[in-house]
Amino acid sequence: MTTTPTSTRPAVRRSRGLQASRTRVALLLLVPMLLVLAAVAGYPLLRTIYLSFTEYNILQDPAPKWIGLGNYWFTTDEGVGLGVLQTPEWWQSVWNTVRFTVGSVLLETMLGLAFALIINSKIKGRGLLRTAILVPWAIPTVVSAQMWNWMYNDSFGIISQWGQRLGLLQTGQSFLSNPDTAMAALIAVDVWKTTPFMALLLLAGLQTIPSDMYEAADVDGASPWTQFWRLTLPLLTPALLVALIFRTLDALRVFDMPYIVKGNAPETMTMSIYARQQLILNSQFGFGSAISVMIFLIIMIFTAIYVTSLRVKFD
Repeated sequence: MTTTPTSTRPAVRRSRGLQASRTRVALLLLVPMLLVLAAVAGYPLLRTIYLSFTEYNILQDPAPKWIGLGNYWFTTDEGVGLGVLQTPEWWQSVWNTVRFTVGSVLLETMLGLAFALIINSKIKGRGLLRTAILVPWAIPTVVSAQMWNWMYNDSFGIISQWGQRLGLLQTGQSFLSNPDTAMAALIAVDVWKTTPFMALLLLAGLQTIPSDMYEAADVDGASPWTQFWRLTLPLLTPALLVALIFRTLDALRVFDMPYIVKGNAPETMTMSIYARQQLILNSQFGFGSAISVMIFLIIMIFTAIYVTSLRVKFD
């Protein structure tokens, strides 16, 4: 049995006291931030959850009326389902959001990785290339969306004119007006806008890989392709997974770009656009809040599954 020498006990107590003092100071410094966070994020969230259990038309009702789960699941005596989980428009918006998320994130990841590898390599003018690739990301979303909206215009849009000349579109038709190509057109806009974001995140991950590992691989005679699959990709996986999570969450709640380019069109309506339609256009704060809660739950569940299954570490 070992005992702590008497001479070291005061030092141990001083160390523990200092650690406890630092912990108290850290907690005191965190209190203002937590209070602001609770006021800015916590209260609106709780208020939205409460309104989702009420019937509340802001233009007609003087106050919210409690209806329980009626906004989520409610069937009339005639057998008509009025809850959000029974509404075809909601499930259509979910499907549109999933299509948009999968298509845009997949393309942005592949292109972003390609750009990151090019910028990270020792080529001439990579500083200029790094600056140029940031231009789409630096342009405000409203400006870029309107710019692409003009290029997609069926009368004077250059992209639609190319599509008509190549026989992909009929005369007077655009990629946005065709329901079969509207979602692909929106994905193209998002890929152009957000690929630089993925490239920057992946470039940061590439620059953390020690260069001497590549030098050792060159000495061993490994080809560039082998170095990518056996060295670069495994070491880049943590940064790649974090970038995928950030970009996927952003795509799941996308609103501004699809709304500016296409509006409330059913074939491109996302979950956020559908929530805005019910909250603002129809003034149904109860039903719209239920949609917002569903969006929150979908993103929260997706994030939990993503992080636990892929074992992502943010430290």
